[in-house]
Amino acid sequence: MAINPNAPLATDTRSIDALKASAARDPKAAIKEAAKQFEALFMQQIMKSMRESTMSSGLLDNSGTQMGTEMLDTQFATKMTGLPGGLSEVIARQLERQMGGAQPAIPDTAATKTLPKATPTQAGFVQQHSSAARAAEAATGIPAAFMVAQAAHESGWGKRDIRNADGSSSNNLFGIKAGASWKGAVAEVTTTEYVDGQPRKVTAKFRAYASPAESFADYAQLMKTSPRYTGVLANSSTAEGFARGLQKAGYATDPAYADKLARTINTTLRLQRAMT
Repeated sequence: MAINPNAPLATDTRSIDALKASAARDPKAAIKEAAKQFEALFMQQIMKSMRESTMSSGLLDNSGTQMGTEMLDTQFATKMTGLPGGLSEVIARQLERQMGGAQPAIPDTAATKTLPKATPTQAGFVQQHSSAARAAEAATGIPAAFMVAQAAHESGWGKRDIRNADGSSSNNLFGIKAGASWKGAVAEVTTTEYVDGQPRKVTAKFRAYASPAESFADYAQLMKTSPRYTGVLANSSTAEGFARGLQKAGYATDPAYADKLARTINTTLRLQRAMT
């Protein structure tokens, strides 16, 4: 979320109310904005202190010039905030840790109200994998709920498990294939791929893990290190941005992947809200 240099700082009632409303819609984005606001105020105070310590009042100083100076300081402070590696990033990380990785709220819209009622299997899946997802969130910045939802979508809430040759689970919750660079265990199964928009059955090799937690950790590593998914990380503050980013990056061949994943994310968020 880019900060508007002309926008007022959160020192008045309207600005504070706007931040509260933003927090209800998207806590992660609201944290970043609040951190930028705090950094801007901090920078403004530093500039004010520097002026007071280095400049003495003169005959031309009056309430008008003082107001102009304060407005100029505010503009400079605002433009200097939100830079990569700046104070706002440190503040945002601290706030996210204190809030336990706040998840985006699910809006009460007509679309979400008509979602099918969650099943015990779905609730169990969310509860089972929330801890591993939070660890992946700390590594990537992607909301844990989004990753749990993607794992649910890829695995059919755990019902379409990718199996090893001996029938045991591969624990591959994200459908990550085993390319030439993969040195770990492999599970070879028949899957559906879309070619020119048409579904086809193909045999493919998938990565196999010792546990579901390893699957989440490997997924986080893939998101962090592959240039292919840079756009996903940059747009993961909203469910739509995350889902569209994955489809654009070619994570799956299904042309309706983003829409399907977005619906699963809404279900996951609704389940998490019911659990709290």
